Amino acid sequence: MNWLEVSLTVDGELAESVADVLARFAPNGVMTEQGVKFNDEEDEGTATGPITVRAYLEVNDQLEETRQKIEESLFYLGMIQPVPTPTYKQIADQNWMEAWKQHYKPILIGERLLILPAWLQNPEPNRIPIKIDPGMAFGTGTHPTTQLCLELMEKHFGNRELGIGNSKTSNESQISIPEYRAIDVGCGSGILSIAALKLGAKKVLGVDIDIESVKNSRENADVNEIGDELILGQGSVTEILNNQFEFKSAPLVVANILAPVLIRLFDAGLADLIEKDGEIILSGILSHQAESVIEAGQAKGLVRGEIRQINDWVAISLSKP
Repeated sequence: MNWLEVSLTVDGELAESVADVLARFAPNGVMTEQGVKFNDEEDEGTATGPITVRAYLEVNDQLEETRQKIEESLFYLGMIQPVPTPTYKQIADQNWMEAWKQHYKPILIGERLLILPAWLQNPEPNRIPIKIDPGMAFGTGTHPTTQLCLELMEKHFGNRELGIGNSKTSNESQISIPEYRAIDVGCGSGILSIAALKLGAKKVLGVDIDIESVKNSRENADVNEIGDELILGQGSVTEILNNQFEFKSAPLVVANILAPVLIRLFDAGLADLIEKDGEIILSGILSHQAESVIEAGQAKGLVRGEIRQINDWVAISLSKP
């Protein structure tokens, strides 16, 4: 089946009226698209500028008649307020889900990790696969902030196996540290929580203020055959410190969140989640924000560790002596 796309770009005041006209002839509904601007570093995006209204008509024997009716209706609407000429575009039908999946490829992270779209076979059997089914939650492995965080996590667990930075002697392996825990603040898709477990953690607590992210984390955990060892819940630092979960501190804490939020979380007690000789890995930070985040951590007694960078994004490790 082929489709004819009908689109008009109008201002916000006219968009609803145009959408109503097109909806009369498009049984699958209409869609609108508008630009986005970011007012500050925490803004999730504010709609701005003209709106493009689109509808899709089935290419069949009635198409030309339907097209004429649309133009007639738009003509009458234009008698009230000027309406631009509609644009038409032929669209070939396809399996949209399969086409979407083709954009996602395995991603190599560090020396041991592999971000693997859930529908693909592992092409790198020597790497640890983290299967992710991209959904609405942030953290599919494609963004530098996630990749940087995973690289530092890989190093953290590699050091722990060698007995570095965790008060263990060099001949002690990760097996000799039972119930090693981690906390993931702002777990999103669950990718960091899942990685922590696959790298050697025995139990991970993942929290997010968005309940949909918590659900998405559980779905991705299921895909990775991870069960009760991943504790998930809605909340943030305050809820953890108020004993609303099984534990409230860990040798490893990770948080891939925007820098201004990280700074506020330090005031809320983020550093208190880290056990003595533990480490926190922070990401979601633009390079010009790094010093502010480090200073916020140092004010809570943390020691500056490694910084890694991809393009304008950085991840930072801080330790608790």
